[in-house]
Amino acid sequence: MTYVKACALSELEENTPKRVELDGTPVSIVSTEGEVFAINDICSHANVSLSEGEVEDCMIECWLHGSSFDLRTGKPSGLPATRPVPVYPVKIDGGDVLVSLTQES
Repeated sequence: MTYVKACALSELEENTPKRVELDGTPVSIVSTEGEVFAINDICSHANVSLSEGEVEDCMIECWLHGSSFDLRTGKPSGLPATRPVPVYPVKIDGGDVLVSLTQES
C-alpha cells in the first residue's frame, strides 16, 4: 500500500473535518475519539462535501440532508443516503497524517 501525506497532525481539531485533495480525490480527515480517520469527502446521496458537516460518535453528518456516515466503515446510518462512501487507511508518521487511497471496505 502506498501512503501519501494528507496533512500535519497538528492541523487537526477534534471532531472538525479537514478537507484535503489527494491525487485528485477529495478526502475528509477527521480526528475523533482518539483516532484519525480518512473518508471520501463526497456524500453518496447528494454530491456535496462531507467536511462541511458535523462529527459526533464516530459519524460524519452531511450538512445538506442529514445523512450520517460511519467514519470506520463509510456506511450510512439512515436515509436519504443508501450507499456507503469509501474510507481509506490512515497511519501517523511522526507529526504527519498519511493516507492510502486504497479502499478498506
